[in-house]
Formats: sequence, C-alpha cells, structure tokens
Amino acid sequence: MARPHKLRIDTQAAFVLHQYPYKETSRLLDVFSRDHGRVMMVARGAQRPGSQLRSILLGFQPVLLSWFGVGELKTLHSADWQGGIPQLRGLPLLCGFYLNELLLRLLPRDEPHALLFASYFEAIRALSILPSDGLGVEPVLREFERILLDAMGYGVDWALCQGHPVSAERSYGFDPTLGIIPAQSHLPQYQGQALLAFAAGDYMGVASQGKLLMRQAFAAILGDAPLHTRQLLIDLQKL
Repeated sequence: MARPHKLRIDTQAAFVLHQYPYKETSRLLDVFSRDHGRVMMVARGAQRPGSQLRSILLGFQPVLLSWFGVGELKTLHSADWQGGIPQLRGLPLLCGFYLNELLLRLLPRDEPHALLFASYFEAIRALSILPSDGLGVEPVLREFERILLDAMGYGVDWALCQGHPVSAERSYGFDPTLGIIPAQSHLPQYQGQALLAFAAGDYMGVASQGKLLMRQAFAAILGDAPLHTRQLLIDLQKL
C-alpha cells in the first residue's frame, strides 16, 4: 500500500519566485523551497489591508514557510522573514528577475533541488551587494546558469571536446546535445582559451563568449518562447 503524502511541511527555507492575486483576499505563490523544490500555494488573506504577510512574502528575501495539503495547490500556514539580504536594485534586480524566470520556465514542481536552491541563495546574496549599475553581474549569472544546466541534466564538461582536452590555441563550436565540438562554419565559434577559463569558473575575462555560450545552451531547452527578462536586459544595454 502506497504511503500517503505528508500533510504538512514546517519551517521550510524558501524564496517566493512569483505571486499574483487569487480570488478576493488571497494570493497565489510560486515558491522555490530547499527540500521540496517549486511549490504552488495559496496565501489566504494576504491581500487584506493590514495583513502581515504583505511585508514578509517579498521577492528575493529568504523566508521560512509552513504549509499543508495533498493536492497540487497547497495552503500556506505561516511565514517568517529571515532577513540578511538587502533589497535588489537597478540592474541586479533585473538579473534577479531573470534567474526567477529561468526557474519558473525550467524547474518542474515538487522535485527537490537542494544544491540548486543553495546556488540561487548565493546568487541573490551576491547580486544584493553589487552596485545598481550592475558592474560584476556577469560572473554571478554564469555560475548560476551552469549549476542550473547541471541540475536539469544538460551539464557539459566545457574543457573536453568529444572526449579530448580542449586546446587553448584552437577554435571550437558548441552543440547542446553533444557539448563542445570542433569548429563548424554554421555555428558560433569559441576560443579554446576562453572555454578553459569558463570551465575553471573565470568568467570576467571571457564575458562575451560566456554569455553567448549560455544563450546557446538555454535556447535549446527553452524553445521558441523567449525570456522576457533577457529581452529587457538586451534593450537596456542598447540604451
């Protein structure tokens, strides 16, 4: 006989990825929790004037949530703000929305991803201490993108080309299904030295190639629907 689902989860570390009004006085929350992955839940009464939940259920802020329910939609029981992270501002705020959109698009519900949760926590913490002009956001984004790819099963050894070590002097291509491949005329080309730096986590010196590499990797997973936040970031950079 199958074991019943646990009716209640207590004091779970989480972040609110997205929320919107639900009925007259409640809100629907799309939450990323440490041990239970993405969870959809209703926060009853959160839209009432004077509700304490309004000041707790904020984006990019660590919270401890308790909820109950056995269906797809759970019910929030309690929420406690943990603090410790300044509010994101300027370009780091847009980058935070980009990370959230990636998770909302790619992360299945009710699947635990503790390492990815820790990576998200560190990314938000790192973004929170950057200046509003966004200087230094690229390494934060690239590191999180790599860990997300690994968590989704699309991870690549960026220092290997078809089982052989990448050479710093050669150029290469990238195929999302094969990984690093010999250079192809119809594909973007990457310098071997840049790939080796990227594999070692040195993102600052290879910012443009690292961004192109991740864009190519995620395009194959996301399909035809573009990321709204990525297009917004591109438009802002043009301005």
